[in-house]
Amino acid sequence: MNTGIVGRHIDLTDSIKEYINSSVEVFKKYNLDIISVNSIISQEEKHGKKAFSFEFTLNVAHLDTIVVKQKDKDLYAAIDIAVDRVSKVLRRHHDKIAAHKATKLTEVVANEIQDNIALELEKFEDEIAPVRLASYKPMDIEEALDDLKASEAQFKVFMDKDDNMRVLYKSSIQGKFGLY
Repeated sequence: MNTGIVGRHIDLTDSIKEYINSSVEVFKKYNLDIISVNSIISQEEKHGKKAFSFEFTLNVAHLDTIVVKQKDKDLYAAIDIAVDRVSKVLRRHHDKIAAHKATKLTEVVANEIQDNIALELEKFEDEIAPVRLASYKPMDIEEALDDLKASEAQFKVFMDKDDNMRVLYKSSIQGKFGLY
């Protein structure tokens, strides 16, 4: 964040510069991408009365330039009021960003698909019993065929050496097997 302080018709003391810089540090808490903050201080005298005019100009990424002007008899009071006004604008923008997190279309579709699958499975809950595969390691087709012959199961699901899911099943023709 770039900062700049300009004094018009006024001598800028170190204490004024430090006060403005410490006030600008407050803006960092909103976690916005603030590009630059320019401060302009001017002193005016009308009818024998002195008045200070303070102006903040903030450039924030993805937002229009924020300009806040404040006049007061006391310079420090003008700075404080201007900081409060800028903080209010930044807080509103931060809250708007935080509250309006958009849900991605892929997340919506994925959630709908999961809900539909869950509803379908509930219909067949009495008929379908979930079974966990015994092994996820790759095996040869010959090994799977030997396992299927040794068991009374109608089919065997396994991963082959090329990491493809395969299904070996007993065919309706006696002694024959099929492979997907």
